[in-house]
Amino acid sequence: MKEETGRPALFQKQNISEDLIVYLKQQILSGELNPGDRVVETKLAKELGISQTPVREALRQLQGEGIITIIPNKGPMVCSLDITDAFEVYSIRSMLEGLAIRLATQNASEEDLTDLERVYNGMKDKVADDTVPVSYLLNDSFYIHETIMKLSNHSRLISMYKSISFQIALINRIMGSRSSKMKEMEEHWELVEVLKQRDPDRAEDVMRRHIYRSYSDFVKWNAKDEGVAEYGENVWLNKHKR
Repeated sequence: MKEETGRPALFQKQNISEDLIVYLKQQILSGELNPGDRVVETKLAKELGISQTPVREALRQLQGEGIITIIPNKGPMVCSLDITDAFEVYSIRSMLEGLAIRLATQNASEEDLTDLERVYNGMKDKVADDTVPVSYLLNDSFYIHETIMKLSNHSRLISMYKSISFQIALINRIMGSRSSKMKEMEEHWELVEVLKQRDPDRAEDVMRRHIYRSYSDFVKWNAKDEGVAEYGENVWLNKHKR
C-alpha cells in the first residue's frame, strides 16, 4: 500500500531509518537480498521515495549489528557468512539456549507444554501435505525455540539472545533451502519431549546436541573443498564431563 507521495506506507512514520532497518532485514531474510549483494544508497532511496539521509543512517546501524559491511570503492554490502561466523553464532546460541531450556524445564506450565505439542502436531500434518513447503515448518521450528527462550523468564538472557537472533534467522534461511520437512519435524520433537521430562541436565544436553547438529550441517554444506578447521564437539557438548 502506498500513500499519495508514492512512498510505501511502512515509511510514513516519523523515524524512517528505523522502519528501513526492519525493511532491509526482511529483504535479507526473504532472499530478496543475499549475503554479498550490494546495497546502493541512491537506488534504494529512489525506489522507496525517501532521501538518502535515513538510508545512510539505517545502513550505519546495520553495520553496527554486523549485517552490513562497507567495502572501500564498492560501498555497503550484505555481510557474507563463513564457517567461522557460523561457529561463533552456533556456539553462543548453544550456551544461551542450553541455559534457557534448563530454566524452562522448571518454569513451563502444563498449558505451555500442550501448546508446544500442538505446534509439533501441526508440523506432522504439514509433512503429510505435499502442498506445504519446508519454509512453513521452519516457522514452526523457530516458534519452538523462541517459546523455550521466553519460558526461561530470564530477561537478560532473552536480551542477549535477541542480539544474535538475526544472524540465527539468516543462517536458518540459508540452511532451510537444504533441509527437509521430515528432518525439521523429527529434530524438534526431542526438544518438546525433553521439556516434558523436566530434567534440566538432560534438557541442556539435548539442546546443545540439537544445535551442534545444525552447525555440523552448515559446515558440511558450505565447506566445499577448502580446508576447514574442525572445532570439535567437546567445545560445547560437555563430552568431557567427569
